[in-house]
Amino acid sequence: MVHKTDTLSVTPLEDKPFGCVIGLPSYANNDPANLNDDDFKKLYEAVHTYMVIVIPGQADLAPKSQYLLTKRFDPTIPEPKEDSGFAGYGHGKEFRHAQSVLRKDGTTVKSQPQVQILGQGTFQADEQGNENGETISLTHPSHTTFHHDPLTQKQIIEENRTRFYRWHIDSALYDLAPPVVTTLLGIKVPPSTQVQTIDYDDGTGDKLQLTQGATCFVSGEQAFAGLSDEDKQFALNTTVEYAPHPYIFISPAGATKDGLTMVSEGKEMPFDKLPEWEESKIKKLPMVWTNPVTKKNHLQLHGCCLHKLHTKLPNGETKTFELKEAREKAHQLMRPCISPSRVLAHSWSQGDLVIFYNRGVWHSVTGELKGVNNGKDERRLMHQCNIASGFDPKLEL
Repeated sequence: MVHKTDTLSVTPLEDKPFGCVIGLPSYANNDPANLNDDDFKKLYEAVHTYMVIVIPGQADLAPKSQYLLTKRFDPTIPEPKEDSGFAGYGHGKEFRHAQSVLRKDGTTVKSQPQVQILGQGTFQADEQGNENGETISLTHPSHTTFHHDPLTQKQIIEENRTRFYRWHIDSALYDLAPPVVTTLLGIKVPPSTQVQTIDYDDGTGDKLQLTQGATCFVSGEQAFAGLSDEDKQFALNTTVEYAPHPYIFISPAGATKDGLTMVSEGKEMPFDKLPEWEESKIKKLPMVWTNPVTKKNHLQLHGCCLHKLHTKLPNGETKTFELKEAREKAHQLMRPCISPSRVLAHSWSQGDLVIFYNRGVWHSVTGELKGVNNGKDERRLMHQCNIASGFDPKLEL
């Protein structure tokens, strides 16, 4: 239990690779959007230092407060225009594009369109977390629709197995800049007594047991620090080029069993079949991003959405890794950091507000929620907010 005080408190998580719990000051009335400038500065620094922070007891947090809090982390975020579709949501309009792999991931809070409603199951108009005045149906992302070789129903139902769905950074990765933070609020969550297991199934013997629907995080700072000197130099000298409309580009393909990247079979959507795109809007971002608070370097790349890697060689020339080779290199760099001891698997309690430094971690959905409870769905409802930044992340040498 986090006790109320007159100032914001920061308590590092015990026996976890990173993360902390935040206690709100009394004057905030249990609404983090009410923090004064001094306490918000503490929160800002905690998010950048611990990378995943948890504020318990926020089940009644209003979508407007969640939006205002999220926006406060990035002064470059413009005021939304009423006619701008998703009004600044980090993925923009493509979040619901018919061909995007994100298309089923929730619905929008009508009163606050920057906030998305995610989860599993049907929720009536009067249920907590559904303020839209109508029944909503939510579908939890399942690796079974995204992975190249998914688990069987027997493995899921009888053996209680799951997988990392997709390791990613919240970002459109086309036109829009990656959000600085994401806020994720658990309003209705499955009981934490339900446990599932991830078997990495890659010859390492790695397994991770977690509560059903846990959200997993790894530290980009730890990922970079763990690289060999040779790989650090590679990462520091490499630019990641993402595909135009990347979530549509990868939609016909399947992901690797660990959710780090895609299986290369030539199934990606041809560029001439994609929605209209512009060369100038393609994202080309450094592979390493510098944390503005700690000044530490973070290995930050989206292995599923990348298209090419461009690396500067010692002789001054640039070598380009095309799609298949780029994925293989990304996987080699990223796989060590998802080893079980380095994964923060957040076990949700009702009312947890998680704020994570989206430019410093990668994260993944886990958990099978459909038909696993004696044939019934485990219901879940969450509010998510992230907003495209006004600037791209950068490497500071």
